[in-house]
Amino acid sequence: MNALGPARDIPGKPGCTPPGGDEVVRAEGLAKTYRRGTGAVKALRGVDLFLRRGDVTAVTGPSGSGKSTLLNIVGLLDTPDEGLVVIDGVQVDFRDTGKKELLRSHCLGFVFQTFNLMPVLSAVENVELPLLLRPIGHKERRERAAEMLVSVGLGDRLGHRPRELSAGQQQRVAVARALVAQPVLVLADEPTASLDSRSAFGLLDLMHDLNSVLGTTFLFTTHDPRLLDRVSKIVVLQDGRMA
Repeated sequence: MNALGPARDIPGKPGCTPPGGDEVVRAEGLAKTYRRGTGAVKALRGVDLFLRRGDVTAVTGPSGSGKSTLLNIVGLLDTPDEGLVVIDGVQVDFRDTGKKELLRSHCLGFVFQTFNLMPVLSAVENVELPLLLRPIGHKERRERAAEMLVSVGLGDRLGHRPRELSAGQQQRVAVARALVAQPVLVLADEPTASLDSRSAFGLLDLMHDLNSVLGTTFLFTTHDPRLLDRVSKIVVLQDGRMA
């Protein structure tokens, strides 16, 4: 693996402090090989990625092209064999687990394909979860979670549990949870896969609205060609390479 330089200190306050520029993600020469028994699968082969603040970027390509691997590396959920990743001015040292987890919790938000909501918790309690690791009191956590649910159009569903919500509403709760800690980048792997067309387009409209109001950068993978003309940037992968 390429030697990575030291990362600067991550702010200890809620949210990721912008470095003053518009670069949110810079990844260079990402390579990743997975071992499968006696064989090997080259998931990424020297991929570069650059995201500016406020981009809404879709990563597309056929199954096995490396989309999820790229998302997982940028999201600090996986480690590249080669290459570097810089997030909001911080060069990631993938060997330093503590710094990596701190960077992930302060600067990144995640929207999962299957929502990953806690079924025994209400919508507002689910949205609060990322704030439990922050030094803020219960009242402020609840207020911030409620405000995020209002911003995604669910102000009248604060006390509803996931089973009482439609799939589209559950996905909006997941988006609110991803945004409540004020990340600079939200990542989503096939976020519309479990939604019908109306809900899928509603989710993309929501991303654009939140992007306009909050300046949040979105990076998501998709197989859905209908979404590609509604994003600001498209990254196409083919066999682990930029197409």
